[in-house]
Amino acid sequence: MNPLKALRSQLTKLQRLAQPYFLPVEDTRAWQFPLLVLALVTVVVGLTLLLLTGVVALTGAVIPELRGRFLPGVPEQVASLWRSPWGAVVMALMAAGLATFAAMRTKLRQGRWVPWTLLGVILLLILVINGINVGISFIARNVDNALVAFDQDNFWKIVGIYAFCLMLALPIRALQSYLIPKLGLLWREWLSGRLLGRYLSNRAYYELNPNDESAEEIDNPDQRIAQDTDSFTRTSLSVTVEVLSALLTFISFIIVLWSISDRLALLLLVYSVGGTAVIVFASRKLVQLNYQQLKLEANFRYGLVHIRDNAESIAFYRGEKQESREAVRRLDGAIQNYNRLIIWEALISVIQRSYDYFSRFLPWLVIAPIYFAREVDFGVFGQASIAFSQVLFSVSYIVNNIDRLAAFSASISRLEGFQSKVDEISGEYALAGGGNGVRSGLRSDSILVRHVDLVPPHSTRTLVHDLSLEVDRNQRLLVVGPSGCGKTSFLRLVSGLWPPAAGEVERPKEGELLFIPQKPYMLLGSLREQLCYPMPPERFSDEQLRHVLSEVRLPELVHRYPDLDIKQDWPRLLSLGEQQRLAFARLLLNAPRIVVLDEATSALDVATERHLYHLLQERDIAFVSVGHRPTLTEFHDTVLELDGTGHWRLLPAKGYVFGANV
Repeated sequence: MNPLKALRSQLTKLQRLAQPYFLPVEDTRAWQFPLLVLALVTVVVGLTLLLLTGVVALTGAVIPELRGRFLPGVPEQVASLWRSPWGAVVMALMAAGLATFAAMRTKLRQGRWVPWTLLGVILLLILVINGINVGISFIARNVDNALVAFDQDNFWKIVGIYAFCLMLALPIRALQSYLIPKLGLLWREWLSGRLLGRYLSNRAYYELNPNDESAEEIDNPDQRIAQDTDSFTRTSLSVTVEVLSALLTFISFIIVLWSISDRLALLLLVYSVGGTAVIVFASRKLVQLNYQQLKLEANFRYGLVHIRDNAESIAFYRGEKQESREAVRRLDGAIQNYNRLIIWEALISVIQRSYDYFSRFLPWLVIAPIYFAREVDFGVFGQASIAFSQVLFSVSYIVNNIDRLAAFSASISRLEGFQSKVDEISGEYALAGGGNGVRSGLRSDSILVRHVDLVPPHSTRTLVHDLSLEVDRNQRLLVVGPSGCGKTSFLRLVSGLWPPAAGEVERPKEGELLFIPQKPYMLLGSLREQLCYPMPPERFSDEQLRHVLSEVRLPELVHRYPDLDIKQDWPRLLSLGEQQRLAFARLLLNAPRIVVLDEATSALDVATERHLYHLLQERDIAFVSVGHRPTLTEFHDTVLELDGTGHWRLLPAKGYVFGANV
């Protein structure tokens, strides 16, 4: 992709990420967002002119002697601006900007006025600071002339003006330094919440499969929601503010520079454009390396989290060496890529330093001849150097920030790619009727499978062919077969996680079908939240929770943790058998119509297993079980036998012998 297409692509991605916070995208045309940005600029420029005019008028009425001392020439410049057509043009543009916001006021609801207001205040502060900087350049010129002329009285007067400018600029800088990260924080809160909501909707978190390191599209969604979102919002605002400041600085000081020497201004433009072109060409590799570095760092961090989450299993296996090799492998990948990254950053730094050093004596080469010809005073040297450095800094923004912009570009690609993928999943979910290909809610009291072919996603292997069966409120189905034949895959099918390759599946509506895996899910929360999940904890009393723990033969858990709101590392503290019994307690509290059990009692003794299944029968809960124990047949009335080649049989559970009919 050539640089122009790459830039256009990144700007499009940036707009898709940035616009929704400031302006809704559903009913907004592409040109309306940049129009509002332009309208904001015109409003702020007009407001700045009005404020400056008011300050000049107020100081002239209240303290005219101080105005003449601290604002020399400013009243005359303001009056000249209002006498010229520019005053009317600025006011007309301001009115047009206000009219634009008024016309689009219906789109700026739900708190969207807040970011626009903060952005406007930040832009206003930039304009004020820029005006102060221009004034300081004239102060520096007058200081040099006063020193050369040995004019002590005028020198101290100018120093007083400079002190006044500093006193005015420092609180403005402080306020600007607060408002920019504050707006970034509000934006991050909104964007993270939006992405998190979409990530946890329509099972996008399941479809993205964050553990697949070979996936080229979306890796480490956790990093994208947490780290990339933070980096994007902070950097977007800082870059936006810096670009606006650079533009205003360029406009202000190029006028000053042109008034000193048009030749110097033209030389600066040629020098800066050429330097920018060189640095952009040399830094194209940085974007790719930064993108890869983010991925490799996230993979290394995920490996360390994996070790922490599975510490006990690793200790049992004495697998420290293997885990160390894997962690080192991930670290080596990040280190090798970073080594290439710092080489390129060093090369870019050399170009940047050379660019900066050569620029320092260019004003001398141009100003010296006209100074020796006595066409300008000595103070022009200082002012020209200030103006030249300010203009050069503004037009060299890309050169000076190329490494940060490269990292920013990488974060844009990662975050926008994540957002697009989540939106794509949501769109597919909606087209499929809200069930990922599974028709749900048509029969709220049963599971009905009609002529279904079961093929795992991203696979061509048919595990079950033309399967038809029904599990109603009065039925209990046991799924058996050799390992790898598709038993758990069948449970994913009836639970709605996998779509059928052919046929259709009807199942109870959400909340009336519950899935219990072999290793129950233990959330990050209290014992109360563990029991009630996914129901709200306030729905059940302490007495109900203690009673259900006793029912599943976990009374000792109540004695160990009498405070149900205590938070512990439950997967580490509880054995697998305790976790399975806790999952049954959760099941009893949720009271679904049908429950799907994937070897949910494999870690329990036969007596406890029998007790738990009797609890389900007493509550008239239908269930579909996967298991290998012969004792399971007494709790079921039908057996679904799979062989993994697509063939299947439905047999009576009574008298079924495991292994005899496979």
